[in-house]
Amino acid sequence: MILTMTNGKERILVVEPDLEISDLISRQTLIPLGYQVQVVGGAAQAIQEAVKFSPEVIIANLNLTGLSGKDLLVGLNAQGIDVPVIVIADKGMEGDVIQAFRLGAADFISQPVREAEVVTAVERVLSQTRARREKEQLSRQLNQMNQELQRRVRELTTIFAIGKAVTSITDPAALFDKIVEGSVFITEADLGWLHLRDDRSKGFILSAHKNLPASVAARLNQPWDDGLSSLVALSGESFQISGDPLKRFKVAQLGQSALVVPVKVKKEVVGLLVVMRKKPQAFTANNQALLEAVADYASISLVNVRLFREMENRVRTFQEAMEAALLSERIHDELCEKINLALQQPLAVIKGNLDLLSKKTPGPLTTEQAKLLSGIQEKWQSLMELLALQGSQLLGEAAQKAALDLNEVARKAAEQFQPIARGYGVTLSASLLQKPARVLASRYQLAKAIEGLLFNALHSSQQGGKITLRLELTPDNTVKLAVQDHGVGIEAKNLPHVFEAGYNLDAGAQSAMSLGISLASIKDIVTMHGGKVGVESKPGSGSVFSFTLPLK
Repeated sequence: MILTMTNGKERILVVEPDLEISDLISRQTLIPLGYQVQVVGGAAQAIQEAVKFSPEVIIANLNLTGLSGKDLLVGLNAQGIDVPVIVIADKGMEGDVIQAFRLGAADFISQPVREAEVVTAVERVLSQTRARREKEQLSRQLNQMNQELQRRVRELTTIFAIGKAVTSITDPAALFDKIVEGSVFITEADLGWLHLRDDRSKGFILSAHKNLPASVAARLNQPWDDGLSSLVALSGESFQISGDPLKRFKVAQLGQSALVVPVKVKKEVVGLLVVMRKKPQAFTANNQALLEAVADYASISLVNVRLFREMENRVRTFQEAMEAALLSERIHDELCEKINLALQQPLAVIKGNLDLLSKKTPGPLTTEQAKLLSGIQEKWQSLMELLALQGSQLLGEAAQKAALDLNEVARKAAEQFQPIARGYGVTLSASLLQKPARVLASRYQLAKAIEGLLFNALHSSQQGGKITLRLELTPDNTVKLAVQDHGVGIEAKNLPHVFEAGYNLDAGAQSAMSLGISLASIKDIVTMHGGKVGVESKPGSGSVFSFTLPLK
């Protein structure tokens, strides 16, 4: 007998031949709580279903027909199935329970089975399982981060060492060997070499190498055409090739993936750095960027003494910048504090003057002047909030939240955006609610999110177009803010990606997109406030970007 109930939460396998007990555990107790439950009557079935069902917890009666519950524990261990087992035992079976624990049982339930005891045992075991899995996941993430950090440190250390070699090694041959060795290391290549131009013949000679075959290495300090370098010397641009296309060149006998970077002095190609892999694994953009950095160092070693001394200062600056980057975390707070202190006094003066104007001390203000003054004061407050973040990113620290009216935030954002829209020949209208829509949020971050949507709409609009900002209440006790444009729209295949970091709409005729925060940052802000973002669009019909927030 197999009974399966699917609710999409944690999976529990119940091994109980008694239908009344299995019904009590599954249908009456666990399924109403949202668990996915499967019931079998014997140990043999349980082992088979454990492989297919992959439960998070197994509840098994020690008194099973045929194979016992203890046999089930032995079978699970033999099959390598690591699932916590809660055993059910009659009174007087304390010795069997102890043996079950020795065999790996996680908990036990005594007969007669009670709903509360089942729930307590399941939750207790699941909490341990969840904690273990979270720990394992964090451990994997930490391991990946450590590996990436170690790789970056190796790259920076190698670049640093090459830069130091350029300024300290006086033997050109030793310097060139160091450059090639570093190039192979940071690009994770198998071999590499350096071609330098002969000023007399204008041809290129093999000046340094690492791991070249003896037949090729014998050509050191002699002309050698690898078939690729001459093409890069003509174009002056970096070039990478791998797989079948590389087979057309004679250098294919050395490997299946190649990257060639020119070494330039005053935009003139004077050398070529080449690295290769024996397998057809293409070099990445990061590999190319690192090799180009090494090529810059190589160019320094080829200029005259005057240029060498000028470049030496740049190398030292670059080295200091790398060291400063490694210390940036430690000096970050101090730097922000200095910036804060430096701006406090002039901002205080500005605020004092603004307060004076707002009180009409110098004389009465016109309605338009008062509106402009209000906008200046709000921007001053935004600047103070930004300083309060002490240089951290917008989402780097929890912003101060307060109960506020989204109507009011949207109205001010629309008013401040009106001049920008008019400047681009676009009409902006706002449809707000008749009553307050109170939410718990950071006024600064919500304003930036709304401004970001307005800039996004402006970016997608043509001159003479129209943008509409509207608020509406939804049945699920949230408020929805939507910004609609009538621009070129977005293709359906791109809609799932518009809120991803680095995604570029690249669709509109305006150039104001850079003035607002990205859609990815807008999503981060809304998500942090417990809301959701959305987008509706059709090519040629414009787009509606929106977000919802829970009402306070």
